[in-house]
Amino acid sequence: MTRMKPSLHLFAVVAGLTLTQLPSAAREEPSAIDLARQLNQAFIEVAEKVSPAVVVIRVAHKPEYTDSDEDSHPFFDLLPELRRRYQEDLEKRRRQRSQREPIFDGQGSGVVIREDGFILTNSHVVEGADKIKVRFKDGKEYDAEDRGVDPQSDIAVIKIDSTGGLKNLTVAKLGDSAKTRVGEFAIAIGAPFELDYSVTFGHISAKGRTVFDRRVMIDQDFLQTDASINPGNSGGPLVNIDGEVIGINTLIRGMNRGIGFAVPVNLAKEVSEKLVTEGKFIRSWLGVFIRSLSEDAEYKNLVESVKEGVVVRGIDPRGPAHDSELQVADIITAVDGKSVATADQLKDEIRRKEIGQSVNLDVVRDDKKIKVKVKTAALPDETMQASYQRKNGEEHDSKNLGLKVQTLNSDLAKQYNVDFTEGVLVTDVEEDSLAARKGIKAGDIITKVHRKKITTAKEFRDAVKSADLKKGVVIHLISDGSPRFEILKDSGD
Repeated sequence: MTRMKPSLHLFAVVAGLTLTQLPSAAREEPSAIDLARQLNQAFIEVAEKVSPAVVVIRVAHKPEYTDSDEDSHPFFDLLPELRRRYQEDLEKRRRQRSQREPIFDGQGSGVVIREDGFILTNSHVVEGADKIKVRFKDGKEYDAEDRGVDPQSDIAVIKIDSTGGLKNLTVAKLGDSAKTRVGEFAIAIGAPFELDYSVTFGHISAKGRTVFDRRVMIDQDFLQTDASINPGNSGGPLVNIDGEVIGINTLIRGMNRGIGFAVPVNLAKEVSEKLVTEGKFIRSWLGVFIRSLSEDAEYKNLVESVKEGVVVRGIDPRGPAHDSELQVADIITAVDGKSVATADQLKDEIRRKEIGQSVNLDVVRDDKKIKVKVKTAALPDETMQASYQRKNGEEHDSKNLGLKVQTLNSDLAKQYNVDFTEGVLVTDVEEDSLAARKGIKAGDIITKVHRKKITTAKEFRDAVKSADLKKGVVIHLISDGSPRFEILKDSGD
């Protein structure tokens, strides 16, 4: 035992030396200021990494010609010679103006997506431009041409003139906006108010934002950010802390309010790839006006068999769904077996289908699961509008809903310029009533109340009289030629 003591003592000394010689950093937590410096450096590195792939876009338009003076003289028709001379002078001025060089009167931002000069930006930045110039961070400027615009998503692709010998451009790394999380850092780079390469940062405030009327058939799955975005940022990138582009900045809600919107990069990639290869992006659509069941609290309270899905609020008469078995108030839960819980998920699934492709929809109707097949079609460019004339006649008043109706007949159909069908015609709507708040108007045709078919004004009156407004009354109607449904509910306010 006594001979082992020196060895044990030596081990203890060595162990003690080892512990005392460990670097202090291994034993101490980093200070708050150290962490702040690391975050500060992270933002600097992101800006330095991404900025070479960001461009300033200048656009030019030819001066507009206005002929407000044409035909202003009251005696032109009586003086043919004078009119001839005036027309000749007018044509001469038009030719002179058409020969003028376009004036650079607009600016935005963009991001390089391919080494050979393809640049991603907003359609509203370059659409209608007669000339486009692209300037890089090093100050070099090049001519560019429009290679395709898609107003529905506000995405466009331009390409730098290859004759300039430009190659091996710095390309931005495109991320995955589906993985973007609310609360993460968001960094915007662009040229707001002609202040080139401004960098602002904030967070992702929300995902899946719809900025305009939900019933407008347009891609509106915006990312919301509080990173400062101003005029001139349009078309520039919104990037994450890893320097990956997660969105293309496109909209602001008021000045200096910290509410900006960006097109998710996954949608921008999908659209831009088609614009590069085909010069256009054609969407498949079903022709339905939809809302997520999770956001449709009133209707969700009336169904029991489904918790997630997309409610068919209306059907466009131009769309393929109009000729299918799909009905308003149906709840779509899956497309070709893939579950859809939000309106954006349904739009994404349909948009990716080929034009004319048949899709199988899982639908819940009256708490029963059914299958509905619909063949997709190309989304039309413009929306339909219809106007109605208000006429007098025998009416039945429903004061609790705030509307008046008449049994629809062929004469009334002609007067209001609507298709004759079984139902009652709305002839008047009280201001700020339950019906008015849901957008019901004169000229709409009510066909069902709580899934019960309505053919006369009396049937409508009886159905409403027996309904529970506290729980909500489901009204099926045809508005502007399009079937939809609304829930009229007395909140007790």
